[in-house]
Amino acid sequence: MAAAAEERGGSPSPSAGEEEPPLGLDSLVEEAAAAASAGFRLTAVRREPAVRLQHGVSGLEPLAWSEDHRVSVSTARSIAVLEQLSDVHSGGQEMVIHRTAVPAPAAACLLKVGPKKEVAECKEKFASSVDPTVSQTFMLDRVFNPEGKSLPPMRGFKYSSWSPLGCDANGRCLLAALTMDNRLTIHANLNRLQWVQLVDLTEIYGERLYEASYKLSKADTPRGELGDFSEFQRRHSMQTPVRMEWSGICTTQQVKHNNECRDVGSVLLAVLFENSNIAVWQFQLPFLGKESITSCNTIESGINSPSVLSWWEYEHNNRKMSGLIVGSAFGPVKILPVNLKAVKGYFTLRQPVVLWQEMDQLPVHSIKCIPLYHPYQKCSCSLVVAARGAYVFWCLLLISKAGLNVHNSHVTGLHSLPIVSMTADKQNGTVYTCSSDGKVRQLIPIFTDVALKFEHQLIKLSEVFGSVRTHGIAVSPCGAYLAVITTEGMINGLHPVNKNYQVQFVTLKTFEEAAAQLLESSVQNLFRQVDLTDLVRWKILKDKHIPQFLQEALDKKIESCGSTYFWRFKLFLLRILYQSMQKAPSEVMWRPSHEDAKILVSDSPGMGSTEDDQEEGTSKQASKQSLCDTGKGMDIDDTADDSLPQSSDIGGREPMEEKLLEVQAQIEAVEMHLTREHMKRVLGEVYLHTWITENTSIPTRGVCDFLMSDDGYDDRTARVLIGHILKKMNKQTFPEHCSLCKEILPFTDRKQAVCSNGHIWLRCFLTYQSCQSLVYRRCLLHDSIARHPTPEDPEWIKRLLQGPCTFCDSPVF
Repeated sequence: MAAAAEERGGSPSPSAGEEEPPLGLDSLVEEAAAAASAGFRLTAVRREPAVRLQHGVSGLEPLAWSEDHRVSVSTARSIAVLEQLSDVHSGGQEMVIHRTAVPAPAAACLLKVGPKKEVAECKEKFASSVDPTVSQTFMLDRVFNPEGKSLPPMRGFKYSSWSPLGCDANGRCLLAALTMDNRLTIHANLNRLQWVQLVDLTEIYGERLYEASYKLSKADTPRGELGDFSEFQRRHSMQTPVRMEWSGICTTQQVKHNNECRDVGSVLLAVLFENSNIAVWQFQLPFLGKESITSCNTIESGINSPSVLSWWEYEHNNRKMSGLIVGSAFGPVKILPVNLKAVKGYFTLRQPVVLWQEMDQLPVHSIKCIPLYHPYQKCSCSLVVAARGAYVFWCLLLISKAGLNVHNSHVTGLHSLPIVSMTADKQNGTVYTCSSDGKVRQLIPIFTDVALKFEHQLIKLSEVFGSVRTHGIAVSPCGAYLAVITTEGMINGLHPVNKNYQVQFVTLKTFEEAAAQLLESSVQNLFRQVDLTDLVRWKILKDKHIPQFLQEALDKKIESCGSTYFWRFKLFLLRILYQSMQKAPSEVMWRPSHEDAKILVSDSPGMGSTEDDQEEGTSKQASKQSLCDTGKGMDIDDTADDSLPQSSDIGGREPMEEKLLEVQAQIEAVEMHLTREHMKRVLGEVYLHTWITENTSIPTRGVCDFLMSDDGYDDRTARVLIGHILKKMNKQTFPEHCSLCKEILPFTDRKQAVCSNGHIWLRCFLTYQSCQSLVYRRCLLHDSIARHPTPEDPEWIKRLLQGPCTFCDSPVF
């Protein structure tokens, strides 16, 4: 373990930081204690598959992992997006990844610095200037000449950034993309298969500057003409983006026509420009396009050669403070105040705060801000870490009665080469850095009575992947996986001839840690913890059973609190167990046979062949294929320890079929429980928002009858609620009718409605209305379907239709 870094000018406490609060489960606490006693020992395990990229990576920090479990990789032709899924319908042990791409624009981006005719004349003038300082500077600057002409084209992406969860129309993350030719756009994945560009911020910002005569305020003095080369450079630099970062979701107040105020969600996007200005865009949520832009304010940072920025968001005494952390290529780092008008409960700094002021020529490559809780001061604090060369600069910000306390220092001795990428797990404050030689460092902050120190250890990727070079890393939202961009390293002292860029994954948590985190989660949403559920899925598929301690802990949770989250977790475990017990098919149907079948004249269709011969040939071929598959994909130890019977074990078929039927019955029982709980919620909304004998699109009477039809279901809350609703309906039934034959659709099944003429309609799992249209939405894991909201729907029904899947918490498309 390397030496820890302390606060500058202070002595560290000899005691280590306090341990995290207990998980509440004896067995899982013992596992966590064992890990702590091992000195934060981390064992990285490779996770298949490795995803090969079609093009080389481009830009700085080419890898980013979103809150909705999508990995973006900036390449020379597109942004490759890898979405991690915890598929309950697949029995394969590999990680399930859905791959899409955001293509780079075909046309080059030309920044708007004036009228087109005048710009063309100025470019010709500067290109043919007799002054070499003008002509050569103009010809070699790719900002002035993005199309390149004789130079190679500037295609690819420089940087990408994910918004928080809940920003697009489906409640997922938006993707801000910056191309190599300085075009800044925002994209959304609305139908899962295609990315749509919602807005081009470079074009809009250029139009704003053009209308303002390229002055930030009306009080600014007019500058020179466009024909002046310095003015030509200034107009380009003031709209050349360097980095952009999203803020957290904040609340704004909107005034209605009747002078009532309602809270509207909004998000901020800060864009750092080459001339050190920062444009802060404010978007109303859900972000739909240009019409969702609320405002755009420009801040002057005053930092020479800015290189990176990050949001500083701090919560103190239920007050949220915000600011922007800006780093320079010369070394300084400081926080700038951001005045957010009309943002509810938000405050900012009175003046800029300098975190590091020395011009030591160590460029700031990456900045991460992590909110933490100080165990000694008993208050929240902010940990700011920045990669500067081969070192990590850290700063602890703490607000007390005396004001803002700043403790800073550097962590040295991490890498022998400059840090190429840095990522942070915001749940526990762990920081990961990597250099190009395939070495990753894990830094764990430990609080002292004054500030903090870091325990760090080395992760050699060469022991996991072999000899590799690393180009970027990103940690998953819950800290279960680390994604790494790799190429081949040196072999026998020689560099590889070709570079194959791959995105590979390693585990950072064990199965016990992932299970404990899922059981004690404050989020209580399976979709937001896909990386943890994937570790659990992998373990169950390998062992073909659910560990006993996990079953007992989950049963205790269900008995103690009864939250539907734990029922959904139980349903997830049963589904994975069911898939692990399924017998793998002996022959892949789409794979062609490599054996050339020799057909005799007697076996031709014209001569006729007996069925016995055909059956014998088929059985022989199937047995050969199964033996080949068994020999290739299964070790001897696996076959010996496998409790599942083989296909030749005729006596073991019946017990396995009984187990499958038992697990299937448990799955149906859990699904029915979740359905009833959601039906109670829907009926509660109906009771609160309807008048006497009011008809709605929800089949209220059918839902009530369905809940009361089971004699074994005795829920006093449901019976009281149904009694109040039936009294309000005043003997009205309001049945649904088939749109094809006008017959009544009885409510006898929660999944579908069948009329007397045999017409079948699937039911919306959010409102239980029959979907009698050709277009409907579906859950991410294809669990259920839901109808689209209509303009006639009241607000409370639209809120119901915005909910996630009641079985797996996945969003609905």
